[in-house]
Amino acid sequence: MRQIIESFNDFLWGLPLILGIMGTGIYISIRLGGIQFRKLGFALRNTLGKVFEQTDEADGDISPFSALATALAATVGTGNIVGVSLAIIMGGPGAIFWMWVAAIFGMATKFAEVTLALAYREKRGGSFVGGPMYYIEKGLKNKNLAKLFALFASVAVFGIGNSTQSNAIAGVLRDSFGVNTIITGLVLSGLAAIVVVGGLATISKVTEKLVPFMSFFYILGSVWIIVLNRANLIPAIESIFVGAFAPMSLAGGVAGLSIKQVMSAGVARGVFTNEAGLGSSPMAHASASTDHPVRQGLWGMTEVFVDTMVICSLTALVILTTGVDRSVGVDARTLVANAFSSTSSIGGLILSLGISLFAFSTILGWAYYGELAISYLLGDGVKKYYRIIYVIFVFVGANMDLGLAWTFSNILNGLMALPNLYALIRLAPVLTRLEKDFFKDPMRIRKGSQEYQSLLN
Repeated sequence: MRQIIESFNDFLWGLPLILGIMGTGIYISIRLGGIQFRKLGFALRNTLGKVFEQTDEADGDISPFSALATALAATVGTGNIVGVSLAIIMGGPGAIFWMWVAAIFGMATKFAEVTLALAYREKRGGSFVGGPMYYIEKGLKNKNLAKLFALFASVAVFGIGNSTQSNAIAGVLRDSFGVNTIITGLVLSGLAAIVVVGGLATISKVTEKLVPFMSFFYILGSVWIIVLNRANLIPAIESIFVGAFAPMSLAGGVAGLSIKQVMSAGVARGVFTNEAGLGSSPMAHASASTDHPVRQGLWGMTEVFVDTMVICSLTALVILTTGVDRSVGVDARTLVANAFSSTSSIGGLILSLGISLFAFSTILGWAYYGELAISYLLGDGVKKYYRIIYVIFVFVGANMDLGLAWTFSNILNGLMALPNLYALIRLAPVLTRLEKDFFKDPMRIRKGSQEYQSLLN
């Protein structure tokens, strides 16, 4: 059974998903005329550049930035640290180049997901809800496929977004500070319970404060280590570009790698870190207060940029500039730990707190995704029971060897992408109409959804 599950996981996260997610990103990029290149500057100026501005935007439950923070909370996790380390082990420095390529096309994919989530959202129980299950049901008129996505998401959340994250926190606190995993599990489940019980409103309030802090803390710490090793910065960047196309020319742990292996390692980990195509973060964005779906779609594009092009890149440069041993036999967690602690003891503290904060934020973000998915399947009455079970799994995950549970939830996470990618391709004409409509006059504040509803038919 173990061999069957692991083999299927390797197959699913091999060519099927890599080609599916990358192919969808390329297709959407072509349909939208390379929006991630044409409008990235506009997106950054009108998202992160206006975080503190008050707007008069239309319907919604939380601010656009709160929606981004909630989505980033779930997206920025251990994959941004350990996942990057794993990519370098599997594919050498050149894997980072292909991670960037995946992110570039992932910006278009995430833009599409978020835009469609806003376009097809609906009001349920007094709050706005949306995501792949809603645009699959309303856009494709296929409720069975929508339920299938929701089923995969509602189960996967207990692994990828919950127990594996608490397990990572418990592990790093045990190894770095000798904290008993039972104590860590109790504290984490207690903190999660306090936040999760309040639903999206409370989760978004916490994440809009936690995400900027943890991101700034990690970015500052990483830049500090890179500056200390600045003599190796240019060679590190050179190794990324050379290794992407000529891995055999580099010495060390990457000897014997083919371009295919390097590309596969970078793209696979890139997809896993920014979640573009999986259909998860659009569920958080769907509650944003905005006047037009495309306006929030730009926040989705920004999400991928921050996640991969900034945070993942800094992790990679820390590993490469410190020159730690990347030879065969070094696991991903050890590699990144050695990199951060090689220059200063403070580096180890930065890593420990970074992993803990990133993983805890993921627990909060995915709590909402699971709640939305399970309520879509079984109704709003199950929310209170779901929250109790979710908190229990936080404690369980911190205190057990997850083994096949991680692999199984990874499979479900991958299966979420299949109906979502199909919907994105089928709904590309709608996406094109919405994009053209918005950029006729992007600075005008619309009066509500009635102005773009005709574009959905």
